Amino acid sequence: MPPAATGPAAEQSSTDQQPPAPQQLPTDQQSPTPQQPPADADRRRFLTYLLAAPTLTVAARAGLDAVAPTTARAAATAPTPAPTPAQPAPAAPAAAAPSAAPSQLLGLPGIPDIVDLGQALQVAGLPTAHLLVLEITTAGRAVLHLPRLEVGQGLTTTVAMMVAEELDARLTDVDVPLSDSRPDLLFNQLTGASNSVRTLYDPVRGAAAAARARLVTAAARRWSLPAETLRTADSAVTAPDGRRAGYGELAAEAAAVVVPAVPTTPKPPEQRRVIGRPTGRIDARDIVTGRAKYAGDLAVPGAVPTVVARPTTINGTLASLDASAARAMPGVLAVVTVPTGVAVLAETFDQALKARDALRTTWNPGPVAALSDPDIRGKLRAAHAPFLIPPLLTQYVDGEFDFAFVNHAPMEVLTAIADVRPNRAEFWFAAQTPIVAQQTLAAELGLPQDAVTVHVVRGGGSFGRRLFYDAAVEAARISRAAGRPVKLMWTRNDDMRHGRMRPASHHRVRATYGLGQVLSYEHRAATVTTDFGHGLGEALTAAGFQLSVAGLSLAQAFFLLSQSNPYNMGVPTQLLAEVPLKIPTGSWRSVYSGTVRVADEIMADELARRLGQDPVAFRRTRLREPGGRAVLDTVARAGHWGRAMPAGQAQGIGYHAENGGRAAYLVEIDATDPEQPRVTKAVIAADVGTVINPTGLEAQLTGALIDGISVILQAGNHIDGGAVREGSFGDFHYARQRHTPPVVEIHLLPPSGPPGGAGELGVPAASAAVANAYARATGTSPRSFPINF
Repeated sequence: MPPAATGPAAEQSSTDQQPPAPQQLPTDQQSPTPQQPPADADRRRFLTYLLAAPTLTVAARAGLDAVAPTTARAAATAPTPAPTPAQPAPAAPAAAAPSAAPSQLLGLPGIPDIVDLGQALQVAGLPTAHLLVLEITTAGRAVLHLPRLEVGQGLTTTVAMMVAEELDARLTDVDVPLSDSRPDLLFNQLTGASNSVRTLYDPVRGAAAAARARLVTAAARRWSLPAETLRTADSAVTAPDGRRAGYGELAAEAAAVVVPAVPTTPKPPEQRRVIGRPTGRIDARDIVTGRAKYAGDLAVPGAVPTVVARPTTINGTLASLDASAARAMPGVLAVVTVPTGVAVLAETFDQALKARDALRTTWNPGPVAALSDPDIRGKLRAAHAPFLIPPLLTQYVDGEFDFAFVNHAPMEVLTAIADVRPNRAEFWFAAQTPIVAQQTLAAELGLPQDAVTVHVVRGGGSFGRRLFYDAAVEAARISRAAGRPVKLMWTRNDDMRHGRMRPASHHRVRATYGLGQVLSYEHRAATVTTDFGHGLGEALTAAGFQLSVAGLSLAQAFFLLSQSNPYNMGVPTQLLAEVPLKIPTGSWRSVYSGTVRVADEIMADELARRLGQDPVAFRRTRLREPGGRAVLDTVARAGHWGRAMPAGQAQGIGYHAENGGRAAYLVEIDATDPEQPRVTKAVIAADVGTVINPTGLEAQLTGALIDGISVILQAGNHIDGGAVREGSFGDFHYARQRHTPPVVEIHLLPPSGPPGGAGELGVPAASAAVANAYARATGTSPRSFPINF
């Protein structure tokens, strides 16, 4: 049966109940009169079907337009004009023609101009899209169990808005609890690659529209009225004579409706009243009042506070241990060793931390103990393939760029609760890849996968960090060794010095030019190997990318599916080399684009200077798509590009397109003191297609600005003798309030198609704008980032 828990109290449960396995009944009949699909229709659409349940429960399944044409909407909704997000902008962008790219030369059947990483993940998730289930409870709650992770990006609010829109429900009547790990979803429970809204947009709206049609049909039967005469609003159906029935009253009757009397298609854009309207977070009050529960807040019976003493170098091992003093301290319950260190279990975290500090340990050095930053940079520089085009009789610009390791540093530290028993195990933690985590934990414990339960708990930030589940694996080992449930907390120092980082990278770029044109553009990127062992490879294989046949590593496939220079730069080549080092790495926000595209944008400014062209004009004439020019024009106009500024101050521009979106950042910087620069103003323009929640999108773009300021000017990790120097926000210099610009303007272009991705979009453009502004203000050409490191 579907979950019966309703209302806010259900959201507080530490274990979410799961929707039922679908039992398919006859599908909806479609209206015989086809109509043109709405402007934001994708190539695919979703049919819906009813699940056997005591209350209305609807799922969506993938379909083709040719099989099920879009139909007219017979049961009307109140026709309220759709709100226009933010500022007006130039004409909507047209699709760009595919251009030649190295991925085509390599024979890969897709590049970002044709199919990007997010689209590949959408394809991988299509076979299980029908398992997304929406239930209407007798209490009038619309409950959609979300197979994604909420980490502060506002996804639960966005999904609730889609449900409320198509259901004509009050937003306050929609609940979006997070699903436990569901292996039946296969590749459809991964939160990453700016993919969630793009993947969920059609099935969520389809399920909600189908639920609404059945509620209308149930009311029509109850009142013996034609269904098309009824109206829906505020979670209720209303008759022409004023009779009203709430959705909760109709839920049981609607569950018996197999063939609705009105069409089940989502609304056309002009009828929308929720999508596109700036909306605050549905969980904002719970977060600020402490009602929202993170892993560290959960009271799992018997789970005791646990911390781990760790090596002095990355991946070091324990040489000796004297735990006698620690075991004698008040509140200490156990001390156990695991491969990653020594775990201390106590009645409180304070007691556990004090006992951990009382351990007497010696450590064997880790595998990179002989390496420091200069050694790593040397290995990266030596990994490059040579340029293909020698600058014989051609003018050229060369650039070399270093980018440091960067910690993810989410505000909520990693916490995982583990209860391991001889024949089963149960976990609670914030997981972006819960299915792979469940499989890994089962293998680690020697249990069948169905004997391991992973409860997905909201996370306080991620930026890619929670794609991995290191803390959960460690908690499993500790719980098994101690024979009791544990609540493991990684301190800030633990994650800074032993967690995952964005890999350090080195870039070589050569551009040749002549007669006012760029003739060739070669980009060689060398990075410390990025760990993609979180299920991405399997998802790409499911989407049809046979990496072994193509002779590509997973990293190379990711690189080719995500990296594309948006400008016409003559003959382009773009290659990735990886240096395998035993350093824990992971996907940091924007992954490769956060360095590759920054180097490209710096080179764009330098080429513009060599050619005697304005940086904006240089970009504008070379952008391959009109949508990019519209974004660039908007930010240049709104930011008064080219205005005179005092000495030591300057403007900088950056542009990036990825995952179906495009953004431009214009920043102004005061670098009168080059060692204490301050971004004083930022103007942002973005086009991500249909915007569900402008407020949420603006927050994403603003967060990307702070990330760009941080990693370009001051925040990074040093490696000293195989150890990370930085251990807290005291020495990992992420932007504080005093570093943020007092003026930030955001301009969202009008909807131009289905939603694009936003989470990865802003960082490359913001970072490049800051770097270019600093270069113009100081008259220098920065080549190592962060600049003040």
